[in-house]
Amino acid sequence: MTKVLLLNGSPHVNGCTAAALNEMIKVFAENGIGTELVHVGNKDVRGCISCDSCRNSGKCVFNDLVNETAPKFEEADGLVIGSPVYFSSPNGTFISFLDRLFYSTMSRFPKHLKVGAAVVSCRRGGNTASFDVLNKYFSISSMPIATSTYWNMVHGLTAEDVAKDGEGLQTMRNLAANMSFMIKAIADAKEKYGIPALEMKVMTSFPDGK
Repeated sequence: MTKVLLLNGSPHVNGCTAAALNEMIKVFAENGIGTELVHVGNKDVRGCISCDSCRNSGKCVFNDLVNETAPKFEEADGLVIGSPVYFSSPNGTFISFLDRLFYSTMSRFPKHLKVGAAVVSCRRGGNTASFDVLNKYFSISSMPIATSTYWNMVHGLTAEDVAKDGEGLQTMRNLAANMSFMIKAIADAKEKYGIPALEMKVMTSFPDGK
C-alpha cells in the first residue's frame, strides 16, 4: 500500500504543527494513501557526533527513535516533516533527529524519488527561514519536493488559532493533494520508464590545499 510518513517536530502533541499535519492526513486518506504519524518533538534526542559508524552498520550508534523510524522511512513513498518555528529555525530537537535520520540511512537505502514536503507553524515570523532549512534535507537526497498554492505554513499561537487560518489549512489540503498525485505519478513512471540512474562517483575535495 502506498504510504506517507509524517514526522511532528513539535513538543506539543495536539499543537499547531499537529493541526497542519492532520489536515493533510485527511486528504491523503481521500486519495487512498495510508499514513503514519511519528511524534518527535517531545522525545529526548541527541545530536550527531560524526562517528561514522552508521556507514558500516546502516544504523545510528545511538539506539533511539531515529533507529525506530528508519525502517518506516525506508518503506514510505513520501515523507512530510513538520516543525514549529523557534528563533527563525525549526525546533532544535527535530533538527538533531533529522540530521541523524538522513545521515545514518545513507548507506542503508536510497531516498531517490521519495516525495518530500516540509511544513512549518509559527505565530508570526521566521516561517520562510525554517521552511528553507527543512527543504534542504530533501534537496540533498534526490527527493522531489511537493509544493502548494502558498508556502507550506500555518499561523497561530494555538491549535485553535490554526483552525481559524483558512488560507493555511487550504494550503495544507492542496499540498497533500499535490503530493498524492506526485507519488502516484512517480509510481506509474517507474513502471513505464524505470528509475533514472544517478552518478555517485565524483566528490570534489581539495586535499592538496591548492
